[in-house]
Amino acid sequence: MKYSEFFIPTVKDVPSDAEIISHKLMIKSGMIKQSSAGIYSWLPLGLKVLKNIEQIVREEQDNAGANEMLMPTIQSADLWIKSGRYDDYGKEMLRINDRSGREMLYGPTNEELITDIFQTYITSYRELPKNLYHIQWKFRDELRPRFGVMRGREFLMKDNYSFDLNEEGAKISYNKMFKAYIKTFLRMGLTPISLRAETGPIGGNLSHEFQILANTGESTLYYDKELESLDTESLDPDKLQSYYAAVDDQHDENNCPIAKENLKISKGIEVGHVFYFGTKYSEKLNAYVQDKDGKRVAVHMGSYGIGVSRLVGALIEANHDEKGIKWPKSVAPFKLSILNLMPDDQNCNTKSLEYYSYFMDENIETLYDDRICSIGKKLSDNDLIGTPVQIIIGKRDLAAGIIEIKDRILNKTEKIKIDEVKKVALKKLTINAF
Repeated sequence: MKYSEFFIPTVKDVPSDAEIISHKLMIKSGMIKQSSAGIYSWLPLGLKVLKNIEQIVREEQDNAGANEMLMPTIQSADLWIKSGRYDDYGKEMLRINDRSGREMLYGPTNEELITDIFQTYITSYRELPKNLYHIQWKFRDELRPRFGVMRGREFLMKDNYSFDLNEEGAKISYNKMFKAYIKTFLRMGLTPISLRAETGPIGGNLSHEFQILANTGESTLYYDKELESLDTESLDPDKLQSYYAAVDDQHDENNCPIAKENLKISKGIEVGHVFYFGTKYSEKLNAYVQDKDGKRVAVHMGSYGIGVSRLVGALIEANHDEKGIKWPKSVAPFKLSILNLMPDDQNCNTKSLEYYSYFMDENIETLYDDRICSIGKKLSDNDLIGTPVQIIIGKRDLAAGIIEIKDRILNKTEKIKIDEVKKVALKKLTINAF
């Protein structure tokens, strides 16, 4: 994509209510524009990141055996009344009436709807286990929406639901999702910390939340240092769940079960939550199957959520500096930028277009900065939007047979001989793909 043809409305000033760095940088880099309190339009750059995150989430759900579907944003109140949550959920739920006076709601979650779908079609234990997921927009009418996409009213979420014959099977499904979540966050270059959690209004007796490490995080985490050294090839959910990890209000310094030298303290941001809630919804919503003895039994369920749009903000909180965003390669809107510092020079144009064509043919998402503007603006804009690898082409360097390559993540620039640029850039794009 040529920068001159792409819509990236970078700005210098941010509104006064932008309190945290991710909110500020998303506005400055032209990723989002506020529509109303807690609700945002996702502009092209922001949407590209959102889609990249969504795809990683989708791939790991598919790899874990979950089936993708899509449920509506607007739900009937009838199922929620039947489950007992319609009145209990509180003012965060947006309630509406359709033109016939039927009570409807903008879904904040999907336990009721998915259970109704399951009970319509599944009647025998032979059809279990099942795991269904979707990636859908949700709405929760937060009393005080803040922190940009980190705590908005409208947000994109992946939620899925497992159905098993008994508690033993449900725990196996739970651990599959637990492992899938760890792999998902590691693929984004994040360090996930799993903690035992309260189940809240969803209910149940087993729950973990996933926080990612970020210096500007809202929670203080206390955890075993082993959790910072996870190997995706040998993830053991039971072992991971046995490690000590607690948020600040749950940590007791005097009764901490691990040695002081093994205890790490860091800031974190919650990005995912998993629950096992047994037969809470299946009993109320008639999700029963026949077991092998012909007995009618309620299925055991689990619920698993990842805040896809929240992850955009969390990734920025974990990857930024004073110049802007430092995207991990796996989620970056563009993997490579080509900065033509002198677009009025024929040699610079020729070499820039040569590299642009080459990397596009290699299926590398490339942004060619062909704008006629100051050199300073080109350099600052590309640092702001956080392209991981930048090829910088200037008239004087080109005449000397060299070109600059910048590693945005390491913030290091090196001068490379012209005939080695492609090889060096490709190597930087593949090493440490996160």
